[in-house]
Amino acid sequence: MSLAPDTTGLLLSPAGPSPHPTDLEPSLVGSRTYRTRRRFTRIDASGLLSIMIFLLMLIPARLILQSLSDVGRPAVLFAIGLWCWWVLVRFNPRLMVGGPQPMRWIVLIYLVALLISYAAGYWRGLTAMEANGADRAILAALAFTGVILTAADGIPNWDRLRGVLRTLVWCAGVVGFLGLVQFVFWFDFTQYIALPGLSSNGVEPGFELRGGAIRVASTMTHYIEFSTVMAMSLPFAIHFARFAPARHSRQLFMVTALIIAAAIPATVSRTGFVAVGIALLVMIPVWTWRMRYNLAVIAVTLVAGLLVMRPALANTLLNLFAGAGEDSSITARTKRYEMVGYYFSQRPWWGRGTGTWISPQYQFLDNQWLAQALSTGLIGVAALASLHLTAIVLAFVALRRSPSGEDRHLCAALIATQLIALVVAAFFDSLSFSTYTMVLALMVGLTGAVWRLTHPARVVRTTLPLRSAGPLSN
Repeated sequence: MSLAPDTTGLLLSPAGPSPHPTDLEPSLVGSRTYRTRRRFTRIDASGLLSIMIFLLMLIPARLILQSLSDVGRPAVLFAIGLWCWWVLVRFNPRLMVGGPQPMRWIVLIYLVALLISYAAGYWRGLTAMEANGADRAILAALAFTGVILTAADGIPNWDRLRGVLRTLVWCAGVVGFLGLVQFVFWFDFTQYIALPGLSSNGVEPGFELRGGAIRVASTMTHYIEFSTVMAMSLPFAIHFARFAPARHSRQLFMVTALIIAAAIPATVSRTGFVAVGIALLVMIPVWTWRMRYNLAVIAVTLVAGLLVMRPALANTLLNLFAGAGEDSSITARTKRYEMVGYYFSQRPWWGRGTGTWISPQYQFLDNQWLAQALSTGLIGVAALASLHLTAIVLAFVALRRSPSGEDRHLCAALIATQLIALVVAAFFDSLSFSTYTMVLALMVGLTGAVWRLTHPARVVRTTLPLRSAGPLSN
């Protein structure tokens, strides 16, 4: 087979990925100074984010540096390092990325809201446990925003962005496979995983009977967290199963998508099914009729296979929704509303203080929006909601700008993750679970990246460090 040159004169392998047109254009990095957008160092923002994903997904959540609680997870510490790296780069005009980025401003607003609430908590007076919780919450916020800013500002081109997402999908496939093994064999081998320098925090979900089925959490802290992370990863697995350049790659991603989808019922979680439903509502409009039909057939076959392996699963899943009004997990949540209203009315604007609603000390709320309202008040709730809404707007703008179906599909998947986050926050204390929080941060940051990479101005698309202090022109 002969290779035909593309419009730039580069020979492209028929089995290799086609370069994105934007990746082939030169980046303006100074007065009359250009560099190729496709040249990158061995370790760049995309590579660091991929390392963070490996640490996050493949090391069990219970393994931490001793005496550091959830903040001591290797992935969280790595994310705090990303925040420090981003801040240090901003002090040097020759290193920082030029051009506007709306995500920076909304992250700044979010952090300022948390810090003011943090100060308001100390002004109120905190117990020792509340003070420790407040400090942990600020460190967790730095990790959260560090991933957002690194993804939004640091990913240099579409090829590297896809590489980060491929890493997420492969890791989600491994985690989903481990969960399925737990579900089928009733054996939690993750408890035998040990790494030098790390110790267990004592939080091991194990197995929980729900109806006639068991719930599994794979490498994560809770069954709901596992189901939600799988639901957020599924649209991207489907994306690569559809758009991967090589046939064998598409087949591998399809198998990975099936594993991820099969892991969601294994959690026996309402939240996971709600999250998948939201993702489908967003993704179906950008699919062809043929793809809708194929995925419907695959979904029916997958569910039938799970029911054959675990016949009791059918009644359990049906009762999750049919008997929701009498489910103790739901009635317990609603009974807390009066208590939440009492505490909220005392400090409605800035709350009791960032991270000071300690569940063991008070009560589990199983609702991130209520926890956010009690801890940071209406201002904190508005800041968190604005973060999600800004991400949705940026991804939607990128979708409208994108000329290719592949880019529009990816942007739709990013929109789906934000809608999932908005809804599932009402089902569990989502930001208390570090795996979910870091995956969400990555998704938020990627919306800023696709907004930048689809921007009509070349200077905004450029992510290479500035080589000149002089003004840049389009």
